Parts: sequence; C-alpha cells; structure tokens
Amino acid sequence: MATLGFTPVDFKVFGVEGFNERMQQLYAHVRPKLLRLGDELAPTIARRLHMEFFPHVAKHARRSVNPPPETWAAFGPSPKGYKRFGYLALCISGAGIHARAVVKAEADKRPEMARLLKARSAQLADAFNGTGIARYDKWDFRQFPEEVPADADFFAALGQNLEKKSGGIDVGFGWRVREALRLDREELLDAFRELEPLYRVLRTVA
Repeated sequence: MATLGFTPVDFKVFGVEGFNERMQQLYAHVRPKLLRLGDELAPTIARRLHMEFFPHVAKHARRSVNPPPETWAAFGPSPKGYKRFGYLALCISGAGIHARAVVKAEADKRPEMARLLKARSAQLADAFNGTGIARYDKWDFRQFPEEVPADADFFAALGQNLEKKSGGIDVGFGWRVREALRLDREELLDAFRELEPLYRVLRTVA
C-alpha cells in the first residue's frame, strides 16, 4: 500500500530552532507534501464518507515569534476556508502523524454543536463502540495524549467544552514517528472513517 510519503527529515523540521529557520524548512519539506495529499485525499474522503470536502493547508502567521509546533491539511465543507466549521485534519508534528476532528474557538454555531453533542452523546458512544480516542486540545506536541474510551461521558464533556467562551474540540488518533513512516493511506482513511459519526454531528449545524 502507498505510504503518505513523509520521511524522517519531515519530522525533524519541528525541532529546528527559530521561527524563520523552521518556516523555511516547513515550506521546503513538509508543506508541498501536505498540499499534494490534501488534493489527493479530499475526493477519496468525500467518496468514503458521502460528503463534500475541500482541502486547505495551514498558513502560519509570518510575523509570529513562535515556530509552529505542528502543521496540517484540513478537510472541510467550504472551498473558502475551514476555521468557521468543524473539520477533519491530517496533522504532522515532531511526535508523529495525527488524524483529528477539530472545531476551533472561532467557529460559527458552537453553541448549537454543543447542544447536539450532549443530546447525542449516547448514540455517539454506540457508534464508536469503545474505541480509544485522544484529546489534543492541551497536548504538549511531544508526548501523545492518552487515549480514553469514546463513551457518552466523553462526548458530553466535548459538548461542555464547546459551551465555553474560547472552547473547542480537537480529538483523534495518532501514529508515532516510527509508525508514521510506514502509515499507508488506507489506514489513515480508516481513521477518518472512525471519526465520521462525530464529524457528522458537527456538520449537521454547518
């Protein structure tokens, strides 16, 4: 099976000191691969999940003094952007590769998403059927967050977090560097398929 095409150099980029130096390496090594993968994967994700997806690759602030600890290709419902919606993301960091479902604090209709998540927490727990899942909203970009059961309490807690003024969602699955180098597209697509029930709830109010 075809891998995603990342090499050890791509993961080492995130250890480069200094904003300008890291950005140069990101744009030289990582971003071109994310652009290619975004264009290639979006149609396949759309077919698998029976929804329309548009790819977007992260644009990091050029005037920041802090080098980005990770970057990503986002798959969302609009060709104009992704941060106003819930979206799926292929993320890469120095720790590995991650398949995640994300809602940023600036997203529209977060209260509606929160209410629906809490109302459907039991249904989501049934759909995930005990799958282990991790929350990435407060991770340190070095050690993977611990996976916990995707039960009704987990989804209710996500809903409660969305109700906060700056609350969001960032959950999913990860592969450490050694595994990520061998990760094939089918395994990544399977991870997005696992996240589908949650993403469908978020997209219901888009």
